[in-house]
Amino acid sequence: MQNLTKMTFEAGSRVTLLFDFWVVHRPAAGMVLSVFVVILLAVFYELLKVWKVQLGKPLEQPTQPAFPLPLPPPLPSSDCQGSSAVLASSLSESSLAPTKWNARTPSPMNRWRLHGIQTALHILQVTLGYMLMLCVMSYNTWIFLGVILGSVLGYFIGVPLLGQI
Repeated sequence: MQNLTKMTFEAGSRVTLLFDFWVVHRPAAGMVLSVFVVILLAVFYELLKVWKVQLGKPLEQPTQPAFPLPLPPPLPSSDCQGSSAVLASSLSESSLAPTKWNARTPSPMNRWRLHGIQTALHILQVTLGYMLMLCVMSYNTWIFLGVILGSVLGYFIGVPLLGQI
């Protein structure tokens, strides 16, 4: 006797996802709950990717100049002939000290701790990615759309967070 597995997408409401205990029997409630869980897993997967990128960024903070810069005197609005003397005595752009970016290097212990956190996040991300792939391989249209929608939502939420952090 041959065990033929389906290899085409179907929009049915009976599906087994990942484990034997995750069997969807009820058409409405079970499938909606399963799609919701898959959406949450996909959102979490995308947020993990963003968090991993954020942890990889160097710690950078602007440093303040060693001395406060004096403000140039105000330019007279009505007298144009004295303006060249005022401009000569004011600070020009070339004499202003630029704000330096000082990249702090973490201590070796903090580097190992950061590397350990990134490794744990990578393991979690790979595991979650394979679980989502196996969900898609159930060939259920609703589960597939849930994975896609969760990825879109996770990217939509995560990328602006990356710019703000």
